[in-house]
Order: sequence, then C-alpha cells, then structure tokens
Amino acid sequence: MSEERKTAKYHLMKGNKIIHRGIIDRPLEERKGEHQERFPASHIVQIGRRTTREKALEWERKGGKR
Repeated sequence: MSEERKTAKYHLMKGNKIIHRGIIDRPLEERKGEHQERFPASHIVQIGRRTTREKALEWERKGGKR
C-alpha cells in the first residue's frame, strides 16, 4: 500500500530571494499567513506537486533544491 501524497514543499520568497524552505501537510495559505507575521511582503512558491512526507523530508534535508 502506498503512502499518501499530501505533503507540499515550498520556498518562502521575498522578492527573488529564498528566505526559507519548508514542507507542510496543511494548506499553503495557512502557512503563508504564519510567515507574514515575521516576513511581511513575502510569498510562498510551491515546489512541484504534493508528495509523501518521507520524500518531502528528504528534499528538505538536501537543502530544498528545485
């Protein structure tokens, strides 16, 4: 049985600069709101499609390369 693909990978951007890389299994808009408190004028870019948590953690450990 395969694991659900419900984890999103994302970059938090301010202008053209990546200021944070992360993964989330909730809606990206929720996380964007949380980041806006600390990083006003930032935006989230989803990287690829939703994937398994295991694959997303592996992506994060490798530095969040596209």
